Amino acid sequence: MTLPRTPSFRLDGKTALVTGASSGIGLGAAVALAEAGAHVVCAARGADRLNEAVAEISAAGFSAAAQPLDVTDLGAVKALCADGNFDVIVNAAGFAKHSAALDTQPDDYDAVMGINLRAAYFLSTAAAQAMVDAGKGGAIIHISSQMAHVGGIDRAVYCASKHGLDGMIKSMAIEWGPSQIRINAICPTFIRTPLTEQTFSNPERVQWIESKIKLGRIGEVADIMGAVQFLATDASALVTGTSLLVDGGWTAG
Repeated sequence: MTLPRTPSFRLDGKTALVTGASSGIGLGAAVALAEAGAHVVCAARGADRLNEAVAEISAAGFSAAAQPLDVTDLGAVKALCADGNFDVIVNAAGFAKHSAALDTQPDDYDAVMGINLRAAYFLSTAAAQAMVDAGKGGAIIHISSQMAHVGGIDRAVYCASKHGLDGMIKSMAIEWGPSQIRINAICPTFIRTPLTEQTFSNPERVQWIESKIKLGRIGEVADIMGAVQFLATDASALVTGTSLLVDGGWTAG
């Protein structure tokens, strides 16, 4: 008898691009890929914080480089993907502007959709085109949200952007499957990051959030890192066009 072997969770010899990599989930994703052996190009708008993050990754003994990037600059995104020879893309750049639907302003709508959906769309196509041109497959991973699967108070625009991302991923998976390009999303619940600390400063808000999360606790960046490694590596070689919910059971009912 020949025993089956677990596919590799390693990324040795691979190159990855992580957007939104200067803090929070994006930084966690960059570390997760670096720990798995990839050389990680960390991209974000703020150069100072980005350089600090890359310095810490490098000091930990991993391979990383900083690349200042605004994901809404589609020309810069296309050029980076064409030149980068990336095997893995993790798009953790995102934006939220919460308000009641009746109070939503067009500028706020455009800002949320511009980063969460438009930029994600064209980063995906730029990365896929570069992979096709190089004659290789790859993995594209978007950090989405549990709000891609449910609605939320004061989150009509945000939910629309994430539901749209979910449909985009399904269609792209169908189109790019023959080229061995996999595209998926990770959909976290509320995760404790520097950007979300204001939310967690309200005890009543925390109590409500924890009541919705069936495991009874707020998520940490580390909770997302294993999902990133899984979707980036051969461990998920047959996974495409889907969302991995890391929501503590929020969407279970």
